[in-house]
Amino acid sequence: MTRAHFWILFSLLLFVQGMAGCAGVAPPAEPAAENNTACPEPTPRLEVASPEVNLFVWVQYLPQEIYDCFAEVYGIQVNLEEYANDEEMVAKLSAGGANYDLVVPSDYILGLMIRRELLQPLDPARLHILDHFDPAFLDQPFDPGNRYTVPSTAGTESIFVNTAAVETVPQSFADLWNADYAGRIVMLDAPRTVIGMTLLSLGYDASTQDPAQLEEAKARLRELVPNIQLFDSNSPKTALIAGDADVGMAWSGEAELAALEEPAIQYIYPTEGAIRWQVNLAIPSVASHVDGSYAFINYLHQADVFWRALVDYPNTLPNRAALEYAKIHQPDLYNSYIQSPITNVPPAMLAKAHYLRDVGDALPIYDQIWTEIKGGE
Repeated sequence: MTRAHFWILFSLLLFVQGMAGCAGVAPPAEPAAENNTACPEPTPRLEVASPEVNLFVWVQYLPQEIYDCFAEVYGIQVNLEEYANDEEMVAKLSAGGANYDLVVPSDYILGLMIRRELLQPLDPARLHILDHFDPAFLDQPFDPGNRYTVPSTAGTESIFVNTAAVETVPQSFADLWNADYAGRIVMLDAPRTVIGMTLLSLGYDASTQDPAQLEEAKARLRELVPNIQLFDSNSPKTALIAGDADVGMAWSGEAELAALEEPAIQYIYPTEGAIRWQVNLAIPSVASHVDGSYAFINYLHQADVFWRALVDYPNTLPNRAALEYAKIHQPDLYNSYIQSPITNVPPAMLAKAHYLRDVGDALPIYDQIWTEIKGGE
């Protein structure tokens, strides 16, 4: 059975069985290995007095069944709102009036959020899943000591291409400026990613604060605009699969799904090095249902819950316990993850990759570049 066939059959099985899964009486505590659509019991079960929890998360972040199971096992209402980039999330929190209990910020945006006091420090005593994580994803420069966040998912942002539709497969970010790709590119609607990619194509730091380099990047990015068919962070794979675009940039999870559906679609690690990302769970300062926030973080990162993220959104999982659970109980799914160079990034490619960093006082320059490029100025 090919990896593509496995994922299609596995997803169909979950969908069909799920019709009867999370909607009935709560299951016994230990059936998850035998019945993967059953909702695992919280381990441990936390005291939650709040009647609801308000989650503000990425589009295509987690399978719906995880939210549904959390609502079922705790008997509280989950209110879900989604965003397509970090800037949108921060703008809503900064504007005030937003009553979110949990957000999922990326690495580079955390410095800004902490300076603006948009997040509250976490209480480690209320987190029972800290030993589930691979240490490589903890204590990162964007949140030393994990004072404000715990890891969620990770991956890369790079080039993906329909090799059946193009004569020359790009091997670098700089290749995206090839005139042969005019009107054929789907680009992520993510300011820091696109500007960072442009800076890398020029040989600069993807998080530079040098005004001259940023001005050069703006001019360079303006030259790329004729090649861009659309900006899409919700589902960039859709344009490639439908034939509306032939080349683009994608999150690694999106690229994995695209390759599984259409084998001609390849994910290319560019010569400049891919952009590396990690999204993290955090509790806003304005959270009204903090007990629900901690309950959700702990439940999500249970080994018998978080492995399910691999089914619909196969990003890199920092949760070692979830991967070990999948290795034992879902070996085909685990092997698919391990054998894919998209989800299990080769060490050499990881070593070349670039984390985007907080750019501090240079942020208005980045914002202005994006406004001008998106506005056609």
